[in-house]
Amino acid sequence: MSNQNTSTSSTETAEAVLGAPSVPKRRSRSEWFYLKKNSELLLLLFPGALLILIFAYLPMFGVVLAFKDYRYDMGILGSAWVGLKNFEFFFVSENAWRITRNTVLYEGAYMITTTTVALAFAILMNEIRRKWIRIHQTALFIPYCLSWVVVSYLTSAFLDHSSGYLNQLLSSLNQNTHMWYLESQPWPSILLTVQLWKSVGFSALVYFAGIMGINHEYYEAARIEGATRWQLATRITLPLLSNLITVLIILSIGNIFKGDFGLHYFIPNNSGMTFPTTDIIDTYVYRALSVFGDIGMSSAVGLYQSFVGLVLVVLANYVVRKINDENALF
Repeated sequence: MSNQNTSTSSTETAEAVLGAPSVPKRRSRSEWFYLKKNSELLLLLFPGALLILIFAYLPMFGVVLAFKDYRYDMGILGSAWVGLKNFEFFFVSENAWRITRNTVLYEGAYMITTTTVALAFAILMNEIRRKWIRIHQTALFIPYCLSWVVVSYLTSAFLDHSSGYLNQLLSSLNQNTHMWYLESQPWPSILLTVQLWKSVGFSALVYFAGIMGINHEYYEAARIEGATRWQLATRITLPLLSNLITVLIILSIGNIFKGDFGLHYFIPNNSGMTFPTTDIIDTYVYRALSVFGDIGMSSAVGLYQSFVGLVLVVLANYVVRKINDENALF
């Protein structure tokens, strides 16, 4: 009996020192219960995860094309290794600075204007008392669902040289008409307007959903204290949305080197006269691939865009973390 008591006490002492022994069966049951409990959410996640796997991770093998002189008859692995010559070809070209400048300036302008206007629309929608009226939300969201091809036809109806609505309006006001697709100066304003019309609805609904998650007691207490609508928006709504705004801006900064190909290709109708102000990295790469068939250079520019985007996201998140750790993305 003494031996048994001694062994029991020693076992208890060892468990007290080393901790309770692991119970793999119980842990596996808890993990299975967790998966079963969240099976519907995981099922909703599956299509998006599969899409990312197919279109984002599997094609990463093609990154090697950026360092090769690709030939169809030799394949990816058999093509000659050229190192950084594909990158050199892009950076020494006379168009490199122009298209990089256009891409950064356009994406920066899109980010600022869309965020500002979307926040304004979201706050205005929150002020509508009759919640059963949803026409404004539908009207804002419909353009986001249209493809750039459809939007290009709508834009052409306004900008057509002979029968466009805009030229007809200018003619009725005794103003000079324009050959819009043969001029480069007006296109920054045109592209900014079209992009804002198409994308502001979705961003406004995202911010509106964030506003709906704010506790209404904050607003009630502020109204009791005599706060105006402007003070409610600037002192309550915007500060409580700062985390969501910061995350979306960080993600937008990561895409600042990835221009919207559909917007810059279909809306100007790929007109060569508009290239000085509409051409971006994506459209330049597309023409290099379709006209010259230079797969190596196209892959190099794509890798360059992805790498710079990753660096910008990390730097933006680092700056935000230094300012306010709670608003950082990771």
